[in-house]
Amino acid sequence: AWYKDYPKSSFHFFDDRREWSQMDKAGHVWTAYQLSRISAETWKWGGLSNRKAAWLGGASAFAFQSVIEILDGFSAEWGFSVGDMEANLIGSAGFVAQELLFRDQIVQVKLGYKPYDYSPELRTRRDQLFGTSLQEQILKDYNGQRYWLSGNVSKLAPGFGLPPWLNIAIGYGADGMLGGHDNTWTDKQGNFFDRRDIRRTRRFYIAPDIDLTKIKTNSKLLRSVFFLLNSVKIPAPTIEYNSSGRFKLHAIMF
Repeated sequence: AWYKDYPKSSFHFFDDRREWSQMDKAGHVWTAYQLSRISAETWKWGGLSNRKAAWLGGASAFAFQSVIEILDGFSAEWGFSVGDMEANLIGSAGFVAQELLFRDQIVQVKLGYKPYDYSPELRTRRDQLFGTSLQEQILKDYNGQRYWLSGNVSKLAPGFGLPPWLNIAIGYGADGMLGGHDNTWTDKQGNFFDRRDIRRTRRFYIAPDIDLTKIKTNSKLLRSVFFLLNSVKIPAPTIEYNSSGRFKLHAIMF
């Protein structure tokens, strides 16, 4: 296991609710929601009813993430994060509740990512925090991530004859972050860095989106591809409002 190379400790708690402008918590919500969705679909494929599959999908996703959190609790470098568990519960419960109430996911949790533009002198810090490969950075680099609540317009506002695949999405992101709480750090050689000149900015978005699972096709392969891709926000024109008090229009935002 990847934990084997990290120092262990007795079980302890770790409060990280104020770190990374809560982007890591949004990531936990997205992960729990998507694991619940995929797990429930697997249970349905195995022959269970929608209701049972929803319960088992949400429970198995939450249990999986709980095991990871418990292991964190025995790690000297981290700890058991109640904030992470709260976010995990929100993601799984959000999926289950919609399945039980509507037998549909009217509001979905989606991920958007665009590589953050680090200046050359900050790329070493980026690699230390978020990894060197694109796969690692998609999962870890909070500066490049955006998380979206994507609602189905025809279900939220019926009676207007809108296409069933059309969604409207509200997003959240943050950038300028070079540490959990602030932009100061000390490297392994004891060198202290202070980059508080880089502003940590919260960003809020609204944009159209597409629910790929509502696109009709007779192809089982395409339905499977659409199901998996529906975890990701479709790039689209976007309006942004940020913590600097400014509006911005993006021709395309992921």
